[in-house]
Amino acid sequence: MLLQPAHSLKGTIQIPGDKSISHRSVMFGALAEGLTEVTHFLQGADCLSTIACFQKLGIEIENTDKRILIHGRGLHGFHPADSVLDAGNSGTTVRLISGILAGQPFSSVLTGDASIQRRPMKRIISPLREMGADISSQNGNDCAPLHIHGTSLHGIHYNSPVASAQVKSCILLAGLYADGQTTVTEPSLSRNHTELMLASFGARITSSHASASIWPQPKLSGQKIDVPGDISSAAYFIAAGLLVPGSEILIQNTGVNPTRDGILRAAEAMHADIKKLNLHEVSGEPVCDLLVKSSGLSATLIEGDLIPALIDEIPVIAIMAAYAEGTTVIKDAAELKVKESDRIETIVSNLKAMGADIEATDDGMIIHGGRPLHHAVIDPHGDHRIAMAFSIAGLLAEGGVEITDTGCVAVSYPKFYQDLISLQS
Repeated sequence: MLLQPAHSLKGTIQIPGDKSISHRSVMFGALAEGLTEVTHFLQGADCLSTIACFQKLGIEIENTDKRILIHGRGLHGFHPADSVLDAGNSGTTVRLISGILAGQPFSSVLTGDASIQRRPMKRIISPLREMGADISSQNGNDCAPLHIHGTSLHGIHYNSPVASAQVKSCILLAGLYADGQTTVTEPSLSRNHTELMLASFGARITSSHASASIWPQPKLSGQKIDVPGDISSAAYFIAAGLLVPGSEILIQNTGVNPTRDGILRAAEAMHADIKKLNLHEVSGEPVCDLLVKSSGLSATLIEGDLIPALIDEIPVIAIMAAYAEGTTVIKDAAELKVKESDRIETIVSNLKAMGADIEATDDGMIIHGGRPLHHAVIDPHGDHRIAMAFSIAGLLAEGGVEITDTGCVAVSYPKFYQDLISLQS
């Protein structure tokens, strides 16, 4: 697909539901007793993989255009799957469901696509084994396919070497089946949707600083969940509205959880014109409308505790930095190497192809902004966030950009290109 320069972007959009919250609504609804009703669910490929896995485990799930109905069977109501559980491209599905399967009285095999089979799973295998889980990598490389033989678990205090909501959530979910309290402490606080939502379902769970603790065997009850808009999806329109001259975009119903709003803090540091309007709460999550106006951006430093709050937005932040005045440094982000692609390499190589002055580091990149970018053919390596970020670059680059694989955006934002076209005037 060829993305060509835009004169301006104007209008109002409703972004799709939050991917992290959509995944968890299905999982926790399945663990609960009774009916869970979910509205504004993200109908992306990753979340549909979660639905398919839980259906194979005996959970009745009704998926309509307007709502998802999950008929929960309680912590111990799952049935063994009659075939391999396939998570597709979804790392969230693999890592979170592993914690649940570790406590079941049956065995499971869990896999995914070629990308998932390259992503590191030792980060969940190690703590689950500390809890007594019988989990192994089929190919002995600490990647999927995973064999999980359910067994009795015990509570632990795990000091995670990475700030990862997927790792934390996996351990906390296994903690539901343990014989005592389970605690996870991270080097920095990762997104906290699991803690908030499990509490709303009735779990006994507490959080303090970068630690979360859960107690076993609660009775979880079905809930009504309205999923807020995904700030990771909003990020592309934030960048587009800031960068394309003469633009003004209202992004409605955007989740602004403080563990996820790093893109807004980074943009503020770059002197962006963004206003929060209509701030309110939806299903325990803070939500607002974002009014974005074109702005002259300046460079910033992105590091430390800010990284977990914007890790998925770094590809589009790099595009913003390429057009900002000055040198932007992104560090402490080695986690980018183990996403759907090696995002450090894909960002740097593709921006270089467009004429940017950028260099990779071991844990991030250095971007000398302010240089005009030009046409290039962009290979996103099957990574939805790379494809969407460089589509925004195409709105500004001389001659636009050609994205070789746009189908990968279906993972998180199936209607991305329709929404982008609707704003062009």
